[in-house]
Amino acid sequence: MRMDRSFRALQVDKDRAPALGRVDASTLAQGDVWIRVAYSSLNYKDALAVTGRPGVVRRYPLIPGIDLAGEVVQSDSPAFAPGDQVLVTGYGIGEEHPGGFAELARVAAPWVVPLPGGLTPRDAMVLGTAGLTAMLAVEALERHGALADPKPPLVTGASGGVGSLAVAVLSAMGHPAVASSGRPEAAAYLGRLGAGEVIGRIEPASRPLSSQRWGGAVDVVGGDTLAAVLACTAHGGAVAACGLAGSSQLCTTVFPFILRGVALLGIDSARCPYDVRVEAWNRLARLVPPATMALVGREITLDDVVSASEDLLAGRVRGRVVVNVGG
Repeated sequence: MRMDRSFRALQVDKDRAPALGRVDASTLAQGDVWIRVAYSSLNYKDALAVTGRPGVVRRYPLIPGIDLAGEVVQSDSPAFAPGDQVLVTGYGIGEEHPGGFAELARVAAPWVVPLPGGLTPRDAMVLGTAGLTAMLAVEALERHGALADPKPPLVTGASGGVGSLAVAVLSAMGHPAVASSGRPEAAAYLGRLGAGEVIGRIEPASRPLSSQRWGGAVDVVGGDTLAAVLACTAHGGAVAACGLAGSSQLCTTVFPFILRGVALLGIDSARCPYDVRVEAWNRLARLVPPATMALVGREITLDDVVSASEDLLAGRVRGRVVVNVGG
């Protein structure tokens, strides 16, 4: 299978505008597996990197894109062969290693996940890091027993990528969520994803403990929202924290923990163990149907990534943005 020595990519460099052009394959980091990238996706981290915000890119110049899916074109690992359909998320790609906003990627074999049966590369990027994070968060609640509570689960930031997919996964598992969103126009969309109820933003807590409204929660907002969610979680419940769309700060009290036994569960999808990652991907493939993929995902090309990044950071994006790398 032929592998071109140069390829089209979007690169960022310090104090310079993002540049879309051809890159030589010799500039890629060391790795066992070469992948012809078909699709990537636009995540919050990617938008920060593309627009020059600090805190994501750890070396320059760099190709952003924390997700990618495509076909193996060369492999020095016995685990993969040319023609294999695969995906990669996390492990620092798009942050310290060249990522998915390019036609070619070179990565370490232990990072590569075989594309689950039933998923296309595009489907995999509709899900991407957001879907993996949502699945891991829901599984954490499941292991804790929070989904067994008769009170419904809550999902904050529900119209975003992680939130949308958490709502869809919970519905597919038979646990319609209360979907919290600051975008009233997203109510019909969230209903189609399977939300049992759609509410507005969670207001900051006025007391250390409030009425027990939900058995568990997936929180992608952080800050005052997370503090309020903890205060309203039922006895023995849990909150899976996996985002900071609102704030990275958390000011709360110990009362939810010591008087209700509420658990705060941290979710890290970037470096979760490989076997956990593979099982979560296979479960996503079983739980998220094509109709949900079509509803959640919107497709762009590499030429559109910069403007789409600004839209994402400004809160103008619903669901998931899929990048057709060859389009």
